[in-house]
Amino acid sequence: MTADDILIFGGSGSPKLTRKICEYLHVQPGAREVLRFSEGNLFVRVQENVRGRRVYLVQSTVFPANDHFMELLFWIDALKRASAESVTVVMPYFSYAKGDKKDEPRVSIRARVCADTIEVAGADRVITLDLHAPQIQGFFHIPVDDLYALPVLCEAIVRKQLPDLVVVSPDTGFAKQARKYASFLGTSIAIADKQRKAHDERAEILEIIGKVEGKTALIVDDFTISAGTLADAAEKLVERGAKAVYAAVSHGVFSERSMERLDRSPIHRLLVTDSIETQPVALSPKVEVVSVAPLFGEAIRRIHNRESISVLFPA
Repeated sequence: MTADDILIFGGSGSPKLTRKICEYLHVQPGAREVLRFSEGNLFVRVQENVRGRRVYLVQSTVFPANDHFMELLFWIDALKRASAESVTVVMPYFSYAKGDKKDEPRVSIRARVCADTIEVAGADRVITLDLHAPQIQGFFHIPVDDLYALPVLCEAIVRKQLPDLVVVSPDTGFAKQARKYASFLGTSIAIADKQRKAHDERAEILEIIGKVEGKTALIVDDFTISAGTLADAAEKLVERGAKAVYAAVSHGVFSERSMERLDRSPIHRLLVTDSIETQPVALSPKVEVVSVAPLFGEAIRRIHNRESISVLFPA
C-alpha cells in the first residue's frame, strides 16, 4: 500500500454503502472497531496506520441520529489524533439538515451547530447528498460537495420507459428542483399545494397545480419519513385523473408505519437511494433501492486525484 492509496473507513451508519464504495474503487475498507457500553457510551478505535494518509470516512447520521452523529465526531477525532493528513467526511444523509433556520422564537439552528462540531472535531472536507437546503454549505468553513441523486434516480426511471410522464413536486418549496427532474426527463411539471400546520411530520395536500389527467405521475422529493405526503399526493393525483403514480426520493428515512402508508397508497413504485440503511422497518416490495455508491466512489476518486468533480453535477 502506498501513501497515495485511497483509505476508506465506514461508521456504523453506513457499512453496506461503505463496502459498495470500496468495491467501486477496488480497495478494502479500513479496519476499525466500535464498542457500545451498557450506559450508552460509544468507543471507536482505528485498527490500522493512518499517519500521513488522506482518509475518507463514510457515515450517515440517522437511526439513531444522535448516536451516529456522535460516532461520526469520535471517528474524526480518532483519525486526526492518529496523525491522518486529512479527513474527508462522506455523509450520505445529514439528518439535522432540516434544522437550517430560526423560523420561530427560541429555537436552535441545529444544522449550524452540527456543522460547527464537525469542523471542531477536525474534518477537512465534507461530501454529502441532496442537502435539505443548499445554503447549508455556507454553515461550514471547510469545502462541502453537495452531490445530487437526480441523475441516478432519473436513469432508473428512464429504464422503466414510463409513458406520458409528468414530474410532480410535493410542494412549492421543491418546485425548482422538480423542474430539474423534468428537464432531465424531458417532461412537463405539476406542483402539489401542501400545508403543514405542526411538527408532527404530517402535511395536507390541498390541490394539484398542472395537468396530470391521463398521465403517469412521478412525485420527486429530497426525503420522506412517514410517507404521508407521498401517499396523500398520490391519492390527489389519482383523483385528478393520473393513470399511474410513481415516486423518486433521494433519502428514504422511513419511520415506523411508513411502509403501511406506502402499501395502502396508489403508488406503484417508490425509488430511493441507499444513503440510509438503518431504518427500523422492513422495506415494502414497492420500494426499489438504487445505489449511489458509484456516485460517491467517483467523487472520492476525483477528489483524491485532485481532479474536478463538476462533471458529477447535472447541468
